[in-house]
Amino acid sequence: MLELTFLREHREEAEQRLNKRNIDAKALLDTARELDDVRRSTQTELDARLAEMNGLSRTIGELMKSGKKDEAEAARARTTELKAATAALKEKLDNAETALHDHLCTIPNAPSAKVPVGRTPEENTVVMEEGAKPTLHDGAKPHWELAEEYGLFSLDLGVKLTGAGFPVYSGQGAKLQRALIAFFLDKATEAGYREIIPPHMVNEASAFATGQLPDKEGQMYHATADGLYLIPTAEVPITNLYRDEIVDAAQLPIKLVGYTPCFRREAGSYGAHVRGLNRVHQFDKVEIVRIEKPENSYAVLEEMVEHVKGLLRALELPYRQLLLCGGDMGFSSAMTYDMEVWSAAQQRWLEVSSISNFETFQSNRLKLRYRGEDKKPKLAHTLNGSALALARIVAALLENNQTPEGIRIPAALQPYTGFDMIRK
Repeated sequence: MLELTFLREHREEAEQRLNKRNIDAKALLDTARELDDVRRSTQTELDARLAEMNGLSRTIGELMKSGKKDEAEAARARTTELKAATAALKEKLDNAETALHDHLCTIPNAPSAKVPVGRTPEENTVVMEEGAKPTLHDGAKPHWELAEEYGLFSLDLGVKLTGAGFPVYSGQGAKLQRALIAFFLDKATEAGYREIIPPHMVNEASAFATGQLPDKEGQMYHATADGLYLIPTAEVPITNLYRDEIVDAAQLPIKLVGYTPCFRREAGSYGAHVRGLNRVHQFDKVEIVRIEKPENSYAVLEEMVEHVKGLLRALELPYRQLLLCGGDMGFSSAMTYDMEVWSAAQQRWLEVSSISNFETFQSNRLKLRYRGEDKKPKLAHTLNGSALALARIVAALLENNQTPEGIRIPAALQPYTGFDMIRK
């Protein structure tokens, strides 16, 4: 949630940044200002009435001691009037604060000055591209056909057990999944991240704090009887470890990593581009999370990008880095890089990672602060990134490394799989 002081004191900057999202920023900010004006004027009026009541309470005792009963009774009558007025003002203030909070929750994060203007994914900026796209042999197949041929995973079995979009991995396919998870976790811990195994369900407060609610409510699986949500990413429980916390500046940076399955309804996703593992409702992902001082967060964003690049290089996958335009960014992000790998059999790029800086948007909802040298609590910056998401990584590995003899395993992954080739 954007800070109210930012919206009031830096109105022009806030509007300019929000306009990159192709929304009616002026109307949103005008409404926020109007609601805040009501809240502030109501608070001022309430404070004045309470101060008058406090003054009268002292006066009544003095008047009674002085024998001025009529004046004391008049003061008591005024106190009775003020009690009724303050009760009404408190209710009005509660309503004003709720209305302001609810409105602020509808305003997305303000994109960074570095974010390009644009409405659609086609307007994202290609920052760089690395790696040679492989040339496949005649008869090469997409990963969903390879999976059937080599017995690696089955979407049909997932339909039997659960429904569409829930793959069942088996044999060398299951070992490949496990190997990738271990490889990604090891690389993150080598880079100084502390491993976390979080719950796979969160409460409403956690989902709100990182921006999934109310923005993505329809995309999450909701266990209504208990009011819990299946996590769409490990970012949600891991970042919430520090909800309602004030950390000492000496504790920063905080670097965390966790593996979890991720659950997404992906409502409205149909067509050939979502075949196989291209888009599923359950997939595995290793997530890195950072909590940083504001002055360091954008340098850290680039550091996290380099970490993900190192993973893709080790897996020998051609990849490219995109800087998302304002119209294609997530609700909570101030700036996002996407990493895509080349799918040789499909002849298309597949997104495998998003790395984002949220600035204070999440920490304001989380009430996550740090205490600096001046001892005053300040909102921290939060960042996270996929390092990496397995489903499309698996798709690209299978397609790009297929040969007439079998599917080759990249050298960096072989100590984790225990085999260098997937054979029939």
